[in-house]
Amino acid sequence: MSFILRRPFAVSSNAFKQFSKPSSLLRAFHSSPKSSKLLTSTTNPQSLLKSAVLRNGFKRGYQTPSYQPANPAASGNLTQRLLMGGALVGGTILATNFIFNRETREDGGMPPFEREYLNQTFMHTGLGVGIIALAARTLHQSGWSYRLMATNPWVVVGLGLAASFGTMFGTFYTHPDNYVQKYALWTAFNITQAAILTPLMFMSPAILARAGLYTVGMMGSIAFVGATAKQEKYLYLGGPLLAGVAIVAISGFAPLVLPATAIRTLAWTENIWLYGGLAVFGGFTLYDVQKILHHARMSERGLVRKDVVNESIHLELDFLNIFIRMVQILAMRNNRKR
Repeated sequence: MSFILRRPFAVSSNAFKQFSKPSSLLRAFHSSPKSSKLLTSTTNPQSLLKSAVLRNGFKRGYQTPSYQPANPAASGNLTQRLLMGGALVGGTILATNFIFNRETREDGGMPPFEREYLNQTFMHTGLGVGIIALAARTLHQSGWSYRLMATNPWVVVGLGLAASFGTMFGTFYTHPDNYVQKYALWTAFNITQAAILTPLMFMSPAILARAGLYTVGMMGSIAFVGATAKQEKYLYLGGPLLAGVAIVAISGFAPLVLPATAIRTLAWTENIWLYGGLAVFGGFTLYDVQKILHHARMSERGLVRKDVVNESIHLELDFLNIFIRMVQILAMRNNRKR
């Protein structure tokens, strides 16, 4: 019985023998002579199997239209996801502002000079992140990622740190009026960061896009809190954040020093690197925004030079460190689902 249920059309030829000699009663039942002729012509098992009627029956039974998944863009699923993502980012901003920013500025809002200074800093930050993304994509397509991963990790760390610190401090100590040298060193700094981050291009584009969206949401909410909080309210975080980033940096070098058998220790250092790093660089974003506004007030009084390029480098480093950890967390979660 189970064999028949698995193959409902595998009927033996004995089942057709009862139709080999149709009775007169059966012929009398079909009043039309054409229908009786059709029945007698197809009573042979071989001719019945070859008949067009039976073949059409098989086609109707097996050639059913396959299911086509709906296009998310056509069905509105993509729009719903974008709306949900926007609502999530907006809700995060409101919740963060309500929890951490109950005491806002007492001067009635941000003065025009501070607002312009902050907007120019954010513009340079976005431009720098765009240069890093474009340069990383170009280097990855040229095969730089393969050569970088095949190199000794100590060489990569040493040369990467040397190039990063060299171009960064060169940008810091260049006078703002020297535009050519300033922007040349700033561009070199961004390309250096892109050269180090090119292995991320091996990740899924969906993971990179989600990590970028989450990073923008996180930094946007924290920057909003820092911009609307009281003046110099969070500048005291500088010392504790430096201690935290030192601990995160040490945990990041742990896989290069510890043996592979120290599984628990490596797991702890990985959690410190990921989640501790998110907390530390989220705090740095809050600290850097308040420091930018403090420098804007000092620049307005003529105490320091206006230098939005230097300010943008700090926010770029915050963005990159948060983005890298977001990519790693999403990749780990995707691997667990599999």
